[in-house]
Amino acid sequence: MTTRLVVGDRIRTSSGILGDAILIRDGRVAATGRIADLRRPDLLEDRYPGCVIIPGLRDAHMHPVPYTLSLLRPTLKNATNLDVVLERVRAAAGLLAAGEPLIAIRIDDEGLSELRLPTRHELDLAVDNRPVLVYRYCGHVAVANTRALEVAGISSVAADPVGGSLDRDRFGVPNGILRETAIEPVATALSGWAVGPDPEAVLSALHGLTTLGLTSLGAILAVGTGPWCGSGNELETMITIVKRLPLKLTVLVIAGDSAELEQAAAALDGTEPRLRFLGVKEFADGSLGGHTAAMGSPYADQPDAYGTLRLDPRAVSDRARTALRLGGKVAVHAIGDVANARVLDLFDELLADGADPADLRVEHASILDPDLIARFAGSGVTASVQPAFMTSEAAWLEKRLGPDRLAHAYPLASLASAGVPLAGGSDCPVEAPHPLWGMAAARDRGGLVPEEALSAAQALSLFTDDAARAMGEAKPLAIGSPADFAVLDRDPVEATPEELRRARVLATWIDGEAVPFPKEAVTWRG
Repeated sequence: MTTRLVVGDRIRTSSGILGDAILIRDGRVAATGRIADLRRPDLLEDRYPGCVIIPGLRDAHMHPVPYTLSLLRPTLKNATNLDVVLERVRAAAGLLAAGEPLIAIRIDDEGLSELRLPTRHELDLAVDNRPVLVYRYCGHVAVANTRALEVAGISSVAADPVGGSLDRDRFGVPNGILRETAIEPVATALSGWAVGPDPEAVLSALHGLTTLGLTSLGAILAVGTGPWCGSGNELETMITIVKRLPLKLTVLVIAGDSAELEQAAAALDGTEPRLRFLGVKEFADGSLGGHTAAMGSPYADQPDAYGTLRLDPRAVSDRARTALRLGGKVAVHAIGDVANARVLDLFDELLADGADPADLRVEHASILDPDLIARFAGSGVTASVQPAFMTSEAAWLEKRLGPDRLAHAYPLASLASAGVPLAGGSDCPVEAPHPLWGMAAARDRGGLVPEEALSAAQALSLFTDDAARAMGEAKPLAIGSPADFAVLDRDPVEATPEELRRARVLATWIDGEAVPFPKEAVTWRG
């Protein structure tokens, strides 16, 4: 029986201070309290003077394989104009073999002086006869060049797919900008060339995440080609490295049908304790940045646009019921108010048939008026939120929504006051995987609607106790729970949001063992 004592200046949780020491026995928390009460002469001690121990940090909504790709692929996030975009595309293409597709990521039209995405013709000028697919940073919009459209069989008379759309020029011809499900034919066509990342690269990326204090991920894994081109079969990739996982993954599966979902759950069943089935991930709409979040009234800056409702009630209901039957949860992406209402309609049906509200999650829950908040509270379903969205969207969100609807954006305090269960995540690679940054954003909100800020203790809970509950994990640092915790150089409740963004993680412990940090860990490229 292995027993040891880990000591800091204090143990901080969202409910208060538990003392300054954790007694660990066989990888689990045996006791917390004062060192004077827990110390024994024969007990091993690990001491962190001047530091604060907190529960292990969780990210309830993350895409680990696309995150790995984000560390490897050319990024366009900080490009200032289309000339810079095209030059980076040209330079990246020059490093590839002839004809090999170029996949680039994180273009942000709001940061470009032209305030628009490039067209297929502009991408054509940057490369020779090579397919190119450039993703907007939200992942819900992409731009394909002419060669990529040809490979996918998208002609000048192609119709919009269900749940997506093709932007067109003044003659009605697709201009290369693809929204929502319109990305899938191109991503699928290029997937034979753009294979998934080396499993060793995924493992390296996951090791880097432990340096952020993360002990568990709500990992979203696709079993087909998935929404991100070149990610491969993400579930198979993770199973390849399952015995070497440095942290815990509870898996939400993106599956094409119930049979695929059942196969995925069976593949995860009994693999290793650090990789387990959590449920199914579905989509109801898109993103605010891409004008594809499904809204009840038009976007303020595009009066003809209401977004895209992707929800197929019959197919989603079938997969949702399969997930529940398998003992899993149902997590549905919904950002716009219409999308949230439709997901709550679906959940009402599941609840009427006996589903436990704790097994139902709305991912993002971004635009909610008081009536929708009341529906959340009445149903008991979880709102899985990503506070970092607000810091990314602060410069343009009012332009999208108008001043009246801005008050309904990311209403974290209202949800908490109404008793809605919350969970914190990043949606990485859309946002940085840093949970302390997410906590800070929940408190200062990038200046957006400050009255909807969470308290410091609530923000800590969002990424610890709340996320653990939404991921089906035991209460962090409770007696008998796995000894998963992080050691910080400051108290996250006493620190200001800016101080929290500068905080350092000195150690991460999982199952009662300190995780060896890699010497060099790249965790974000922006």
